Amino acid sequence: MKLAILPGDGIGPEIVAQAVKVLNLLKSEGAAIEMETAPIGGAGYDAAGDPLPEATLKLAREADAVLLGAVGGPRYDALDRPLRPERGLLRIRKELNLFANLRPALLYPELAGASSLKPEVVSGLDIMIVRELTGDVYFGQPRGIEVRNGERVGFNTMLYSESEVRRVARVAFGIAMKRGKKLCSVEKANVLECSELWKAVMIEVSRDYPEIELCHMYVDNAAMQMIKWPKQFDTIVTGNLFGDILSDAASMLSGSIGMLPSASLDEHNKGMYEPIHGSAPDIAGRNLANPLATILSLAMMYRYTFADIATADRIENAVKKVIAQGYRTVDIFTEGAQKVSCSEMGDAVVKAM
Repeated sequence: MKLAILPGDGIGPEIVAQAVKVLNLLKSEGAAIEMETAPIGGAGYDAAGDPLPEATLKLAREADAVLLGAVGGPRYDALDRPLRPERGLLRIRKELNLFANLRPALLYPELAGASSLKPEVVSGLDIMIVRELTGDVYFGQPRGIEVRNGERVGFNTMLYSESEVRRVARVAFGIAMKRGKKLCSVEKANVLECSELWKAVMIEVSRDYPEIELCHMYVDNAAMQMIKWPKQFDTIVTGNLFGDILSDAASMLSGSIGMLPSASLDEHNKGMYEPIHGSAPDIAGRNLANPLATILSLAMMYRYTFADIATADRIENAVKKVIAQGYRTVDIFTEGAQKVSCSEMGDAVVKAM
């Protein structure tokens, strides 16, 4: 398997290095893994004046899967918008047609005390959020900032085609079939025509999945319900903007955003795998970051792109083991646990494997 390794910015190189340790272990055992590293985000701009250099995009196209760290940093904020690190991330998603973003929120029993909510509210939490990734206000046209009637006006267009909604709906229904057979479609159909179409298409697609219990929820209510009673949800499907917000909120249910992996898939299950968190420039280079979301993203790579369930389970079980053994990076540390660095957590996972 050929992997494109894109460490990115901030803590990206530190956390990706821990996932590479896992890959090197598998390679030493005989797995046919080829890895090539390339810059993206701020690192891409520094290297080639482009947050997504052409050579990086070419590597990502040719690879079987992509492992990404994180992009961004305050020193790039003054750049023109097309040159900012985040534009490289949006472009690679669009260029590779990675339209289905899978974001699991799973609470390990030992981390119930690290959640922002009471243990009895979150214990046993296991949610999968399916976020549409290549449409919505992030990509809709027209967009921009212009002067109207003597003042600046900013505008973005929320836009979804029927085919875009239908394809992510089928992914979400398929995942729900393998889980609890419950799917909640989140939108804002009471005020947005775009959401009216979303809801209508979800209902149409549901007819092909009679075993699935489909419900609909406005995004503001979904945010409230996620805090009030999160275990009511099994699988959630929603648009790009709402999914971005809800999945970050779900991260605090599980104790830390540093625990949540993600997969972004095309129609053939080729994917880009990354933690859902950002580049955390305030702790970059200090060996403090939690690498578990990145390592768990690697497990998702084996599960979804390579259909190697045994290796995916092996990686996930190693993470469960180190958590059970009491190893904690600073973001999930509680009294009585063993505080470890980013690299020490990576070593502990490799040892557990």
